[in-house]
Formats: sequence, structure tokens, C-alpha cells
Amino acid sequence: MTVPNQPSDAPRDPAGHNPDASIGDLLGNISDDFSTLVRQEMALAKAEINQTVSKVGKGAGMFGGAGLAAYFTLLFLSLALWWALGAMIGQGDAQPALGWSALIVAALWGIVAAILAVTGRKEVQEADGVPQTTETLKKIPDAVKGQDH
Repeated sequence: MTVPNQPSDAPRDPAGHNPDASIGDLLGNISDDFSTLVRQEMALAKAEINQTVSKVGKGAGMFGGAGLAAYFTLLFLSLALWWALGAMIGQGDAQPALGWSALIVAALWGIVAAILAVTGRKEVQEADGVPQTTETLKKIPDAVKGQDH
């Protein structure tokens, strides 16, 4: 990095700055260095976020496939239970009581759904959000002003 109005043979520190530069030049260098640092950090964050989003997307797709497979498993297990209950309640496979057995299987799934809904609601109500991030974001304006609160 060259400093304006400085001879090219002036001594430089490892960062390429003239140690005999004026305060204005030093402040300009600090501003340039800070801008470069912010750009580099933003580029790093963007690359990390892209990589993370890609992995999370693949994982979410796998979970979606697993959920679909689990749904079909439960569907066919429910159908098997429905038929077995119908055969037990009715007169065997010749005349199964499929209506009553369907109501029993539906009631079982209704109980499972109710338990999951109550448990899920409780978990959502207990969620704290992002309290630590909120707290640190409140401190940023004071830190910029040089205060430590």
C-alpha cells in the first residue's frame, strides 16, 4: 500500500506503512486497514454460510426422505393392524369387522397426535429465543463509544 505524498524510498513497517507519517496519514491507513479487514471478514462469513447452508440443505432433504419413509411405514402398519383387528372382532378373514377396527386404529392415532401436540406446545412455550445474542447486541453501541457496560 502506498501512502500519498510520501517518497517511495521512505522506511516502511511490516504492514507497508511509513512510521514517520503524519497523524492524518496514520488515520487514513487505519481506515483503509479496517475496511480491508471488514471486507475479508464478510467474505469469510459468506463462504462459511454458503458451506453450512449447503450441508444443512442436504441434511434436511435426508430428513424429509426419512420422514416420508416413516409415514409409509406407519401407514402400512396401521393397515395391517386395522385388518388384524377386523379379523379378530369379526368372523375371521371371511367377514372381518373393518369398520370397527378402523375406528379403533383411528382412535389410537388420535391419542398419539394429542400427546405430540401437547408436548410440542409445551416445548415451544419454553423456548427462550436468543437471549445471549440480544444481550451482546445491546452492548455494541456502548462499546463503540468506549464504555464498558
